[in-house]
Amino acid sequence: MKQIKRYEGKKVLVLGLAKSGTNAAKLLKRLGAEVTVSDVQPLDQNKDAQELEQAGFKVILGSQAPELLDAGYDLMVKNPGISYDVPIVKKALALKLPIITEMELTGEVADAELVAVTGSNGKTTTTTMIQKMLDHDRQAGHARYAGNIGVPASMVAQELTPEDTLVLEVSSFMLVGTTEFHPHIAVLTNIFSNHLDYHKTRANYVAAKMKITANQTADDYFVVNFDNPEWRELSTHSAAKVVLFTRQDQSEDGAYEREGVLYFRGEEIMAAADIKVPGDHNVENALAAIAVAKIKGVSTAAIVSVLKSFGGVRHRTQFVLEAEGRQYYNDSKATDMEATEMALKGFKAPVVLLAGGLDRGYTFEKMVPSFKDHVKAIILFGQTAKLLEDTAKQAGIPTIRLTENVETAVPLAYELSEPGDIVLLSPANASWDQYPNFEVRGDRFIKAVEQLTGKQEEK
Repeated sequence: MKQIKRYEGKKVLVLGLAKSGTNAAKLLKRLGAEVTVSDVQPLDQNKDAQELEQAGFKVILGSQAPELLDAGYDLMVKNPGISYDVPIVKKALALKLPIITEMELTGEVADAELVAVTGSNGKTTTTTMIQKMLDHDRQAGHARYAGNIGVPASMVAQELTPEDTLVLEVSSFMLVGTTEFHPHIAVLTNIFSNHLDYHKTRANYVAAKMKITANQTADDYFVVNFDNPEWRELSTHSAAKVVLFTRQDQSEDGAYEREGVLYFRGEEIMAAADIKVPGDHNVENALAAIAVAKIKGVSTAAIVSVLKSFGGVRHRTQFVLEAEGRQYYNDSKATDMEATEMALKGFKAPVVLLAGGLDRGYTFEKMVPSFKDHVKAIILFGQTAKLLEDTAKQAGIPTIRLTENVETAVPLAYELSEPGDIVLLSPANASWDQYPNFEVRGDRFIKAVEQLTGKQEEK
């Protein structure tokens, strides 16, 4: 870890705990700051606050009123999930109080080379592929991943040496709160119109994403998806060397797919069909990872080994197991229609789909084409079950069942499937009507599959 001095004696307010805020607070204290933490959750329900209070931190819980700032802070470190619209943050902006996120701290203290991945879709899978490729047959140090992938970046950053590489999944929420963040290799997987409730406009969202390359120089690399004119144009705003990836064969100056084969600058890497995780979107993720790996001098053999064995990130079109000719996949992370449509497109075999969840007030007519093309039977649960049933009927799906939850859906899926079929949990909805989060929903699916088949998930 780099020993930086800028926070010594500074009075810092950490706003919002969870993994990000808790680890940022610990790092700031280690760097000599006077740290106060604030969180809305009461102490008896807040393990993070309990831990920090026992460690001697000043902890303020409950309402995060703007008056908290009257104590006179030098800096606010904001949990990325807290909107810039909340009163205390608006007051901080009015006072011109610097506001950063944990990712800025990570970049400052990490004594290792940084690779950062952002985008609307594919971040987690791409980050994991890159980490595995950079760590494969590595002679010195390790490649670690952290950030939005669920591992606190500021915690990992303290453990690194100059021989290591830190591969960071970085969300737009994290990037907004950066000023000097400077990865050696930055990756932009794609940009759609996400999180506009937070960013207010698409222009703001795009600007947040582009902060990943804002401090790069001609000695750095910006790996960009070239399959959209907007993304190609965005690459011209970076001072870094641009390395492209493309499924549409836009250029040979990077990683690309041509006639079902993946290449890097003319060198054949492997057949796209040999990537273990299914779907065109995972071909794109693989191409982005190939570009980074080749920049870092990773061998083709190591790249191929990773892509042929990597079964997917947990809860993201994750291969669970095969039993009696049926392949079971956990895509619980598919909390919107687009994610489920993408998952369905990844399979050529007939799909028995498990879907449903939190009702956010929209309908599902746009899913009719993908239902028609891929789904032989559908099992529905949760608040949106009836809405999805209407869509399934429009799509002409012959077999539609409603059930209580994910656990009861699994044995039904077995009954409705036959050897050669895919059984896919891809809900197209958030989980909060029945489960605390998508991870719990996916874990319950896996457990139900294991109980049904008598087999264990493949690791």
